[in-house]
Formats: sequence, structure tokens, C-alpha cells
Amino acid sequence: MTAIDYDLEFLEDGRHIELISIGMVCDDGRQYYAVNRDMPVRKIRKHKWLMENVVPHLPKGQGDQRIHMPKRWLFHYADHRVKPRKQIADEVMDFIRAAGSDVELWANYGAYDHVCLAQLWGRMIDLPEGVPMFTHDIQQEARRLGIGWDELPQQDSAEHNALADARHNQTVRRWLAEQEARTP
Repeated sequence: MTAIDYDLEFLEDGRHIELISIGMVCDDGRQYYAVNRDMPVRKIRKHKWLMENVVPHLPKGQGDQRIHMPKRWLFHYADHRVKPRKQIADEVMDFIRAAGSDVELWANYGAYDHVCLAQLWGRMIDLPEGVPMFTHDIQQEARRLGIGWDELPQQDSAEHNALADARHNQTVRRWLAEQEARTP
């Protein structure tokens, strides 16, 4: 079994879940990070929590950039991590498939993450072969083991950066497995 820990940052309004960014880390050492070029920028701009917690982690222009970035841009459109949704779907499918035929997906509070992930390809029944139809939830596993939120390893920094969160999810999932192995 190969595990892929992931996190998505998204806009949700009670009816729709729209991808902002995705981070994935695999037990084989590979990592993936992308920002959705097609995200609903106007809606995100009106969402105070996303503007304060997620947008600061999106790629910004740095160094000797030849592109002028207007202040109205939430992220640097020319950054190599910023991609159209279709390209992200193809790359995520390839990332998951490269892990082999026996893959588990893991996320923290992962219900919405899984729906948003599945929507990269349309409806749930449109999931490509090799992409799991469900995500294991770190919080559910912690509860099963009788471990509370405050007992879990805490993330040091970059919370709400999808890749940093995915890395932390991997740390917590592995820690939970160690706790289970120690239980007689």
C-alpha cells in the first residue's frame, strides 16, 4: 500500500467547492503543488478568511521579474506552479497513478477535499482508473485510536499552504500509525 497525503485550498459557498490550490506528497518521496489559474478570483477577493489565510501563500512575483504584477492579481500568473484546471487534473491523475495500483489517499478533515479532488474530472463516476473513490480521514483515524486534536503533532508554519499542509498530514498520519503499532 502506498499512501498519498494531500490538501486542497478551496472556496466553498455551501453549494460549490472551487479549487484554489493543491498539494500532494507520496510515500515514495514525490511531491506535487499547483495553483488553479482558473480560480474565481472575484469571489475569493470578497472572502475575508481566504484573503487573510490562503492568498498570502500563493506564488508571488519575486526577484528580477520582467512582468509587472498589478495589485489586483492574487498570484503571479506566470509562475510555473500556476496552471489551468485541466492541466492540474491530468498531472494529479499521473501523480496518483505513478504510486502504483494500491494507493490510499489521506487528508485532514478530508470530505470537501475529496469532493473538490473528484470534481477535477467531473462527476464522481468520472474518476479516472487508478484514482481512489474515497479519502481516508486523519481526524477519523485519530478518533478511532482515542487521540484528541490537542495530542496530535502541531504544524509549525505555513498553515493553509496546500503543500505545507499535505506534508504535515503525512507527518500526522505516520505518527498515528506509530501510536497504533505501540498499542498492545
